Amino acid sequence: MDDVVWSGTWVAERLGVELIGGEELPGLLGLALRRNPKRAHLLVSNVLGKHVPQRPAVVYDSGFSLGLRVRDLLGPDEAARSVVVGYAETATGLGHSVADGLGFAPYLHSTRRPVDGVASAGGFEESHSHATSHLLLPEDPKLLAGDGPLVLVDDEFSTGNTVLNTVRDLHERFPRERYVVVALVDMRSAEDLGRLETFAREIGARVDLVTGAAGTVRLPEGVLEKGQALVAAHETAQDAQGALGAQEAPGAPGAPVPAPREPLTAPVRVDLGWPSSIPDGGRHGFGAPHAAALNDALPAMTERLGTALGGARRILVLGFEELMYAPLRLAVALERAGRDVLYSTTTRSPVLAVDDPGYAIRTRLVFPAHDEPADGPGERYAYNVAGAGFDAVVAVVDSVADTPELHAPDGLLAQLAAHIPHVVLAVVPSYVPSYVPAHGAETVTRTPSAGERAAEATDAARAPEAPEAFRARAVPAHETGGAVPAPDATQAPERSSMLPEPLRGPAFSSYAPEEVGWLLQDLSDVELEAPTEEREEAIQSGGAHYAESLPVEYQPSAQYQELFHAALETSASRIARAVGTVTETVLAEKTGTPVLVSLARAGTPVGVLMRRWAQARHGLELPHYAVSIVRGRGIDANALRWLAAHHDPADVVFVDGWTGKGAITRELAEAIQEFERAEGITGFDPEIAVLADPGSCVRTYGTREDFLIPSACLNSTVSGLISRTVLRADLVGPDDFHGGKFYRELAGADVSNAFLDAIAARFDEVAEDVATGVKELLAADRTPTWEGWAAVERISEEYGIHDVNLVKPGVGETTRVLLRRVPWKILARRGAGADLAHVRLLADQRGVPVEEVDGLPYTCVGLIHPQFTRGATGADGKAVVSQ
Repeated sequence: MDDVVWSGTWVAERLGVELIGGEELPGLLGLALRRNPKRAHLLVSNVLGKHVPQRPAVVYDSGFSLGLRVRDLLGPDEAARSVVVGYAETATGLGHSVADGLGFAPYLHSTRRPVDGVASAGGFEESHSHATSHLLLPEDPKLLAGDGPLVLVDDEFSTGNTVLNTVRDLHERFPRERYVVVALVDMRSAEDLGRLETFAREIGARVDLVTGAAGTVRLPEGVLEKGQALVAAHETAQDAQGALGAQEAPGAPGAPVPAPREPLTAPVRVDLGWPSSIPDGGRHGFGAPHAAALNDALPAMTERLGTALGGARRILVLGFEELMYAPLRLAVALERAGRDVLYSTTTRSPVLAVDDPGYAIRTRLVFPAHDEPADGPGERYAYNVAGAGFDAVVAVVDSVADTPELHAPDGLLAQLAAHIPHVVLAVVPSYVPSYVPAHGAETVTRTPSAGERAAEATDAARAPEAPEAFRARAVPAHETGGAVPAPDATQAPERSSMLPEPLRGPAFSSYAPEEVGWLLQDLSDVELEAPTEEREEAIQSGGAHYAESLPVEYQPSAQYQELFHAALETSASRIARAVGTVTETVLAEKTGTPVLVSLARAGTPVGVLMRRWAQARHGLELPHYAVSIVRGRGIDANALRWLAAHHDPADVVFVDGWTGKGAITRELAEAIQEFERAEGITGFDPEIAVLADPGSCVRTYGTREDFLIPSACLNSTVSGLISRTVLRADLVGPDDFHGGKFYRELAGADVSNAFLDAIAARFDEVAEDVATGVKELLAADRTPTWEGWAAVERISEEYGIHDVNLVKPGVGETTRVLLRRVPWKILARRGAGADLAHVRLLADQRGVPVEEVDGLPYTCVGLIHPQFTRGATGADGKAVVSQ
């Protein structure tokens, strides 16, 4: 039987080649012969997914597990600063998988495909390869300019020449202190073992090596000449066999694979719906936001592939040369959906095929190159595909390779159709870096936005672990027709392609990357905080808008922190019921798959909890984004444009923490109406889903009780360490997302995930109550009464304030007044108990009176001082000290 014969036996017996190492090596590697004047033998990996079809999970996990080992080696801090570089063509997918295991680190792979308008940030030679020139073409050269660890990934570490060439080239340009070399197998000879350490001493850097297995290949004298003669003899025999009408793809004499037949059906093209903003791979860089966006998009793409495949049972997903990661992720998703799937890719590498169980390359399909390669036309190959028993193949190529040559009578699709009954073509859009023209168009320059100009002043201090490339604006070629026109105020439709991908943790926020994508720009390096009294004076005098600065982040006392944890313990089940109720209501009333869009930042913890509920109770992975909305300025229109470009607006559900008087509810409705008029994009529903609706302002809520939601007790330390959003003309240009800050320095006080975990832990115990409550709620009249707004107007007049914006109803809004603004007094419903303990503590710390009143529809109401001056800031007329 084939499975008991080592796939290197044929070569070993004929050339005397020996594989020396651990007992795991024969399972990882086979041997073949190739037409190469520098090295006759080829180590054929059984887990790489290049020459030998393999289970997708095995291929992906091989790289991912190596990434985990690198993360353990570096430690979390250094891992967060690292950049991963993989080698074309065989290790592009492996390197990407390592980057994922490392924590979705920024990833770049070398390429043999030059791209007009993209400057090379480096290059090197692979001395033993049939095609030696490698280019590094990052969208942003700063990707390689940081001083964090550089992780270099190849499938095989043999002589070390490739790695040394790479490090030598990059170290001269971007010196750093540490490198990590990663490979599936370390096959260095005894002579080569010390070269890496010697080189590391020469450049004054540390170089570590992480491999899956180790061994060496013992080559007898004259093996190159013997191998070349053996290849020539077999190719002559196979050519003669082909002349007699046997298969063009060579097999061993006397054991041909089945002859090709006329295609049973024409290849079927499937529209994956691959988002144009997600790069097809790491040729120009791929970051954590891209990874999270791909995770969001995979279920829908997998469903489309499944429909195109019909009832096919044994499936091959076939990638294309350097395009290994995208088809691998699609193959893994199909496998997880229950399909019988194997994965491999086409290649430039010419290898002899011998149909023998002791030889690693059993069959070979030959077809012309179909991506207009820079080094001219030539043959390309797909190994171990013909005769392997597949009844369907998904050929995944990028759009650059979707050419007449692909569809020609001797092209790849025809070769596949001659051996496999059902051929599906899936085309991934080739990513073109921002503002790079294609097909000979003139280079286009762009005037930076106001936000970008302001960021330049602090760019030198920007942390290297968050390269700008992963926040850059991308222009996919298929959206622009090649060239990218210079921006013009009259060309609004062009703007959508320039929007960056969402920011995600851990680079931005302490939430996991899949929990939420922030449609914000990172202003972490900009000084925006001002003392509370100065902000209040500017706001009330009309000299500034509250969104133009940030309050100094309140650092809670030990007593206050104890209050938060006590409140969380007592209210966790209550909040879990509200989360379940609002989520089930949304799922019941949305016809499509909901896309949660939380209003940053109070809505974001609620959005994360709703996403967790949908996953825990229904197995749904709901997309979740956070956007900025500013009272008096509306919602971030650029964020809406991004959402409309990536999702059906009708699926969007806006999420907030609670309602006060309903000002944001009205703000959102007006902003959506204005957006539709200006952009011509319709379908967004301005209804907000909230955890608590004490003001009776919305139809979709978890409860209408006004109770303490512990996330209202704190600021950034319960909201992923993200600030309130910022909108200021010198920082946020017309084509920019609103801004926000990531307070990394507060990580020691962060309870964001502890809050989420405490609530999610109660989901099971409240599930039955939620199911009963939702049935009743869906049958009830939920029409908003706006009684909260009426109460606010009455209080505003009764207390002589005459400005509803200075009246903040509800526990959450009152807490915000005490933390961010200059409070005048607190109105508390008579008899309110534990829900107000934190309010009373804050009020006492700030010298603010708490007045118990009857007839409040809320548990409490916070009043901002209506006549703010520096001499009259608190209840006693003395200045309030900022906390």
